[in-house]
Amino acid sequence: MTEAACDKQKAKAQDTENVMPDAAQADAKTACGCGKEAASSEEKKDTAVAELTEKLQQAEKKIAENYDMYVRAMAEVENTRKRAEADVLKAEKFGIDKFATNLLPVMDSLEKAMEHAQKEEGPMKDGLLAIYRQLVHAMEVSGMKSFEPVGEKFDPNRHQAVTVVPPAEGQESGTVATVFQKGWMIQERVLRPAMVAVAQG
Repeated sequence: MTEAACDKQKAKAQDTENVMPDAAQADAKTACGCGKEAASSEEKKDTAVAELTEKLQQAEKKIAENYDMYVRAMAEVENTRKRAEADVLKAEKFGIDKFATNLLPVMDSLEKAMEHAQKEEGPMKDGLLAIYRQLVHAMEVSGMKSFEPVGEKFDPNRHQAVTVVPPAEGQESGTVATVFQKGWMIQERVLRPAMVAVAQG
Protein backbone atom coordinates (compact mmCIF):
# COMPACT_ATOMS: atom_id res chain seq x y z
CA MET A 1 0.00 0.00 0.00
CA THR A 2 1.30 3.45 -0.91
CA GLU A 3 1.91 6.19 1.67
CA ALA A 4 -0.97 8.26 0.32
CA ALA A 5 -3.33 5.32 0.57
CA CYS A 6 -2.12 4.65 4.10
CA ASP A 7 -2.76 8.25 5.11
CA LYS A 8 -6.20 8.09 3.56
CA GLN A 9 -6.95 4.93 5.48
CA LYS A 10 -5.76 6.57 8.75
CA ALA A 11 -8.01 9.59 8.13
CA LYS A 12 -10.93 7.36 7.51
CA ALA A 13 -10.23 5.49 10.76
CA GLN A 14 -10.04 8.84 12.62
CA ASP A 15 -13.40 9.93 11.26
CA THR A 16 -15.02 6.78 12.47
CA GLU A 17 -13.12 6.60 15.79
CA ASN A 18 -16.14 7.64 17.86
CA VAL A 19 -18.44 5.16 16.24
CA MET A 20 -16.04 2.25 15.60
CA PRO A 21 -15.18 -0.19 18.36
CA ASP A 22 -11.54 -0.74 19.41
CA ALA A 23 -11.35 -3.99 17.50
CA ALA A 24 -12.39 -2.22 14.32
CA GLN A 25 -9.69 0.44 14.83
CA ALA A 26 -7.06 -2.27 15.29
CA ASP A 27 -8.28 -3.95 12.09
CA ALA A 28 -7.93 -0.65 10.25
CA LYS A 29 -4.31 -0.21 11.38
CA THR A 30 -3.55 -3.77 10.42
CA ALA A 31 -5.11 -3.22 7.02
CA CYS A 32 -2.83 -0.27 6.23
CA GLY A 33 0.35 -2.25 7.35
CA CYS A 34 1.67 0.44 9.73
CA GLY A 35 2.09 -2.03 12.64
CA LYS A 36 4.07 -4.46 10.51
CA GLU A 37 6.37 -1.70 9.29
CA ALA A 38 7.05 -0.54 12.88
CA ALA A 39 7.83 -4.10 14.01
CA SER A 40 10.12 -4.62 11.03
CA SER A 41 11.97 -1.38 11.84
CA GLU A 42 12.55 -2.51 15.44
CA GLU A 43 13.85 -5.88 14.28
CA LYS A 44 16.32 -4.20 11.92
CA LYS A 45 17.47 -1.91 14.70
CA ASP A 46 18.05 -4.84 17.07
CA THR A 47 19.97 -6.72 14.38
CA ALA A 48 22.17 -3.70 13.68
CA VAL A 49 22.93 -3.28 17.41
CA ALA A 50 23.81 -6.97 17.70
CA GLU A 51 26.15 -6.76 14.70
CA LEU A 52 27.88 -3.65 16.04
CA THR A 53 28.27 -5.27 19.47
CA GLU A 54 29.88 -8.34 17.91
CA LYS A 55 32.26 -6.18 15.82
CA LEU A 56 33.19 -4.20 18.92
CA GLN A 57 33.97 -7.36 20.83
CA GLN A 58 36.11 -8.65 17.96
CA ALA A 59 37.96 -5.32 17.79
CA GLU A 60 38.61 -5.36 21.55
CA LYS A 61 39.93 -8.93 21.29
CA LYS A 62 42.25 -7.91 18.44
CA ILE A 63 43.51 -4.93 20.44
CA ALA A 64 44.29 -7.20 23.40
CA GLU A 65 46.17 -9.63 21.13
CA ASN A 66 48.18 -6.81 19.54
CA TYR A 67 49.04 -5.35 22.95
CA ASP A 68 50.22 -8.73 24.17
CA MET A 69 52.44 -9.06 21.08
CA TYR A 70 53.80 -5.55 21.71
CA VAL A 71 54.64 -6.33 25.33
CA ARG A 72 56.39 -9.56 24.35
CA ALA A 73 58.36 -7.79 21.61
CA MET A 74 59.49 -5.04 23.98
CA ALA A 75 60.55 -7.62 26.56
CA GLU A 76 62.59 -9.46 23.93
CA VAL A 77 64.23 -6.19 22.84
CA GLU A 78 65.15 -5.41 26.46
CA ASN A 79 66.56 -8.92 26.98
CA THR A 80 68.62 -8.62 23.79
CA ARG A 81 69.96 -5.24 24.92
CA LYS A 82 70.96 -6.64 28.31
CA ARG A 83 72.67 -9.65 26.71
CA ALA A 84 74.58 -7.36 24.36
CA GLU A 85 75.69 -5.16 27.26
CA ALA A 86 76.81 -8.24 29.22
CA ASP A 87 78.77 -9.52 26.20
CA VAL A 88 80.48 -6.15 25.76
CA LEU A 89 81.34 -5.99 29.47
CA LYS A 90 82.68 -9.55 29.36
CA ALA A 91 84.79 -8.73 26.30
CA GLU A 92 86.17 -5.65 28.05
CA LYS A 93 87.05 -7.63 31.17
CA PHE A 94 88.43 -10.80 29.65
CA GLY A 95 89.35 -9.83 26.09
CA ILE A 96 93.05 -9.70 27.01
CA ASP A 97 93.09 -13.15 28.63
CA LYS A 98 95.21 -14.83 25.97
CA PHE A 99 97.64 -11.94 25.67
CA ALA A 100 97.96 -11.65 29.45
CA THR A 101 98.56 -15.38 29.85
CA ASN A 102 101.31 -15.25 27.23
CA LEU A 103 102.82 -12.24 28.99
CA LEU A 104 103.19 -13.93 32.37
CA PRO A 105 106.32 -15.97 31.45
CA VAL A 106 107.95 -12.70 30.36
CA MET A 107 107.15 -11.22 33.77
CA ASP A 108 108.54 -14.34 35.50
CA SER A 109 111.78 -14.11 33.56
CA LEU A 110 112.11 -10.40 34.30
CA GLU A 111 111.60 -11.03 38.01
CA LYS A 112 114.28 -13.74 37.94
CA ALA A 113 116.63 -11.28 36.25
CA MET A 114 115.80 -8.72 38.96
CA GLU A 115 116.73 -11.25 41.66
CA HIS A 116 120.10 -11.95 40.07
CA ALA A 117 120.76 -8.22 39.67
CA GLN A 118 120.12 -7.37 43.34
CA LYS A 119 123.83 -7.32 44.11
CA GLU A 120 124.65 -5.42 40.95
CA GLU A 121 124.92 -1.68 40.71
CA GLY A 122 124.79 0.48 37.63
CA PRO A 123 122.67 1.26 34.57
CA MET A 124 121.82 -2.41 33.87
CA LYS A 125 120.05 -2.82 37.20
CA ASP A 126 118.37 0.59 36.89
CA GLY A 127 117.15 -0.30 33.38
CA LEU A 128 115.72 -3.63 34.52
CA LEU A 129 113.95 -1.95 37.42
CA ALA A 130 112.45 0.72 35.15
CA ILE A 131 111.19 -1.91 32.67
CA TYR A 132 109.74 -3.99 35.50
CA ARG A 133 107.86 -1.03 36.96
CA GLN A 134 106.45 -0.08 33.56
CA LEU A 135 105.31 -3.64 32.88
CA VAL A 136 103.67 -3.98 36.29
CA HIS A 137 101.86 -0.66 35.77
CA ALA A 138 100.64 -1.70 32.31
CA MET A 139 99.30 -4.98 33.71
CA GLU A 140 97.58 -3.27 36.65
CA VAL A 141 95.76 -0.70 34.48
CA SER A 142 94.59 -3.65 32.34
CA GLY A 143 92.91 -5.18 35.40
CA MET A 144 95.66 -7.66 36.30
CA LYS A 145 97.24 -8.10 39.71
CA SER A 146 99.51 -10.66 41.31
CA PHE A 147 99.06 -12.41 44.66
CA GLU A 148 101.36 -14.40 46.97
CA PRO A 149 99.16 -16.34 49.40
CA VAL A 150 101.66 -17.31 52.10
CA GLY A 151 99.75 -18.13 55.29
CA GLU A 152 96.37 -18.25 53.57
CA LYS A 153 94.12 -21.30 53.83
CA PHE A 154 94.61 -23.50 50.79
CA ASP A 155 92.05 -22.76 48.09
CA PRO A 156 92.11 -25.08 45.05
CA ASN A 157 90.50 -22.33 42.98
CA ARG A 158 93.41 -19.96 43.63
CA HIS A 159 96.30 -22.24 44.53
CA GLN A 160 98.06 -25.12 42.81
CA ALA A 161 99.65 -27.43 45.38
CA VAL A 162 102.83 -29.09 44.13
CA THR A 163 103.92 -30.56 47.47
CA VAL A 164 103.06 -30.79 51.15
CA VAL A 165 105.38 -29.94 54.01
CA PRO A 166 105.19 -30.31 57.80
CA PRO A 167 103.74 -27.16 59.37
CA ALA A 168 106.20 -24.80 60.98
CA GLU A 169 105.81 -23.77 64.59
CA GLY A 170 102.61 -21.80 64.99
CA GLN A 171 101.46 -22.59 61.45
CA GLU A 172 98.05 -24.16 60.90
CA SER A 173 97.66 -27.31 58.88
CA GLY A 174 96.05 -26.78 55.49
CA THR A 175 97.60 -23.34 54.94
CA VAL A 176 100.08 -22.23 52.29
CA ALA A 177 103.64 -22.62 53.59
CA THR A 178 105.68 -21.56 50.55
CA VAL A 179 104.99 -19.86 47.23
CA PHE A 180 107.09 -21.12 44.33
CA GLN A 181 105.38 -18.99 41.73
CA LYS A 182 103.03 -16.08 42.37
CA GLY A 183 99.48 -16.20 41.07
CA TRP A 184 97.76 -13.68 38.83
CA MET A 185 94.18 -12.47 38.62
CA ILE A 186 92.30 -10.45 36.02
CA GLN A 187 89.14 -8.59 36.98
CA GLU A 188 88.58 -10.74 40.10
CA ARG A 189 89.07 -13.96 38.14
CA VAL A 190 92.05 -16.25 38.49
CA LEU A 191 94.29 -16.02 35.43
CA ARG A 192 96.99 -18.28 36.83
CA PRO A 193 96.87 -20.03 40.24
CA ALA A 194 99.79 -19.62 42.57
CA MET A 195 102.15 -22.59 42.72
CA VAL A 196 102.50 -23.46 46.42
CA ALA A 197 103.53 -25.92 49.10
CA VAL A 198 100.84 -26.70 51.65
CA ALA A 199 101.48 -27.31 55.34
CA GLN A 200 99.97 -30.57 56.47
CA GLY A 201 100.52 -32.71 59.50
